[in-house]
Amino acid sequence: MQQTEAVKASKEWKKRSIVKDFKDSAIERISKEWMLITAGNKDDYNTMTASWGGIGYLWERSVAFIFVRPTRYTYDFMEKNVRFTLTFFDKSLKNRVHKICGSKSGRNIDKAKEAEISPIYFDNDTISFEEAKEIIICKKIYIGDFMPENFIDKSINNLYPAKDYHRIYIGEIEKFYQK
Repeated sequence: MQQTEAVKASKEWKKRSIVKDFKDSAIERISKEWMLITAGNKDDYNTMTASWGGIGYLWERSVAFIFVRPTRYTYDFMEKNVRFTLTFFDKSLKNRVHKICGSKSGRNIDKAKEAEISPIYFDNDTISFEEAKEIIICKKIYIGDFMPENFIDKSINNLYPAKDYHRIYIGEIEKFYQK
C-alpha cells in the first residue's frame, strides 16, 4: 500500500540532547503514552504503535530498544532499513493516532491519511510525523530474536499464543528533536 508522501521536516524541529531534554520517565512515556515506530524512507515506509521498549545506555552510547513481531508489516521495513524513528505525540492526539496505527495494517491502508498525520523526513531520509512533540532517530546496532526456552518466567509464553516471538532492535540514538 502506498503511504502518503513525506515532505522535508520544517525548521520548527530543534535538535536537542536526549540525555538533558527527554523529560519524565521513559517507562511512563512508553508504557502509558505509547509511541510510533517508523521505518523506511520518504518513498516507502510504515509505522506502528508500540508500548514495549526503552531508552538507556549500552556499549558506551545512548540507545533505544524496541520489539517488533515478524507478523507486523513494519517488521519488513525494520529489516530492510538501517534507521528507524520513535515518535511521541501530545496526549490529545494519542487516541486518534493509535486507533489507526495500532489496529490497521499498512499493507491495506494509508495509515498517515487515515490517522490524519503528516509524514516528514529528515536529512537521512528517516520518517516521522509533523504533529509529533518529540522524535528520536536511531541507527540499528543490534538485532536478536526472543527464544522461548530462555524465558525464566514461563508465564511469558502466554503472551505468544501464535508463537510469533518478538525481535529486539537496539538502535543508537543519533538525534533527538523537539518542537
